[in-house]
Amino acid sequence: MLITTQDEFTDYEIVETLGLVKGNTIRARHVGKDIMAGLRNLVGGEITEYTKMLAESREQSLDRMVQNAKGLDADAIVCLRFTTSAVMQGSAELLAYGTAVKLKKKA
Repeated sequence: MLITTQDEFTDYEIVETLGLVKGNTIRARHVGKDIMAGLRNLVGGEITEYTKMLAESREQSLDRMVQNAKGLDADAIVCLRFTTSAVMQGSAELLAYGTAVKLKKKA
């Protein structure tokens, strides 16, 4: 599955727009990770516990979006975007969305 943040692909022509596709996940913080993050906050540096959690959330959201696109028999997704929102204290949603399309190779 081809995916881009752009409106189009250089080597392909969009022949059909299939519609919006999306994938999301909601993650909650972990008390143990919060303690480690708090300690890192005192001395500075990257909070690797949260970096890893967000990377996993992005991948899961992308995977779910791709599955949604495959269900529409799409060749690609254009205009990929990510967004986050707080759901409740200590948890957030990560949403990946874009437009599923059918492609044809340019001559």
